[in-house]
Amino acid sequence: MKTVLFWLSVLLSTAVFATEQGELHPKLEPLRPYLNQHWQGDLTQPGAQTTVIDRSLWSRALNGQAIKTVHSINDGQYGGESFIFWDENQQSLAYYYFTTAGFYTHGTMEFDARVGEIIALENVENNQNGITQVKSFSRIMPDGTLETKSSYLQNGNWVDGHRATYKPVAQQQIIFK
Repeated sequence: MKTVLFWLSVLLSTAVFATEQGELHPKLEPLRPYLNQHWQGDLTQPGAQTTVIDRSLWSRALNGQAIKTVHSINDGQYGGESFIFWDENQQSLAYYYFTTAGFYTHGTMEFDARVGEIIALENVENNQNGITQVKSFSRIMPDGTLETKSSYLQNGNWVDGHRATYKPVAQQQIIFK
């Protein structure tokens, strides 16, 4: 009887945990480890006078049909929101990213399960600095940090973008002005 009760409690607690986490579209499942975690990264360039801190949160959206990301640099100096979803026509993960700077991007991404990495390619619209595309790579490392790096197609040339390490942090407000 104790064995039956034990397994019943395991099954019930698993069902409750899955309900609390919420269902995701099956194609979004590889991104689940990024969800409901507050991240903070230091984007300060070497030798810079000003510290640049990026805070972000990934969460389940639209009944699990999308993932919403929100991030803010230096409490609203710059920020953005994105929605990641499965695009049936493209047979790919797709996303839109809207920024406080007035431009937006849209692109596709894939999850490379061999190395646990998100690889994204996005087109940039209305950028004042001549950036028309961005390639980015993101991966949760064994120590729980999130490593990111990017490059930009700017004025027809690929240039190194930013590279950052985000640490999991306690819940914090993502601030916009």
